[in-house]
Amino acid sequence: MKFILGKKIEMTQVFDESGEVTPVTLIEAGPCKVLQKKNKEKDLYEAVQIGYVEITKKNQMKKPSTGKHFKYIKEFSGADYNPGDEINSSIFRVGDIVNVSGKSKGKGFQGGMKKWGFSGAGGSHGVKHTKRKIGSIGGAFPQRVLKGKKMPGRMGQERITVKGLKVIKVENNIITLKGAVPGRRGTLLEITGK
Repeated sequence: MKFILGKKIEMTQVFDESGEVTPVTLIEAGPCKVLQKKNKEKDLYEAVQIGYVEITKKNQMKKPSTGKHFKYIKEFSGADYNPGDEINSSIFRVGDIVNVSGKSKGKGFQGGMKKWGFSGAGGSHGVKHTKRKIGSIGGAFPQRVLKGKKMPGRMGQERITVKGLKVIKVENNIITLKGAVPGRRGTLLEITGK
């Protein structure tokens, strides 16, 4: 199991030998430091805890994380590392297939048409001021709005995993992946592969 934390830099495009264009995403991956190794005897599960983006200023440190001065700390299972080991982008090779997880862009409060794809009301025959409304939200029974009803609300800012992305290039802790990954520039990403 391969894994690393990184930040999304940007999307761009590359050309192959035949001149075909491929959309790619650049990710600044690692270096990450192994902070702790969890085991079944003490922690009741097995995992490796890694830290990314070391904090150097004392006023930015949180009290509970004293001794682990990293902005991002995550756990992964299925790998054998020891505390103090460093994980960098060289663990991935060109042609590897990886999964990338991260938070999607936050879009704020949105209506039913944008959030759920509702069609809205017709454009004629007395329709006035209600073209983008969601319409009826329930019947006469049970005299309340049922749980799970699709309604306007906050959109985005959800954890999304994109599977099956191909590694195009690995150079100077920058991984180039074919296709798009979740989030805006600077989003924290988890990259995992076999």
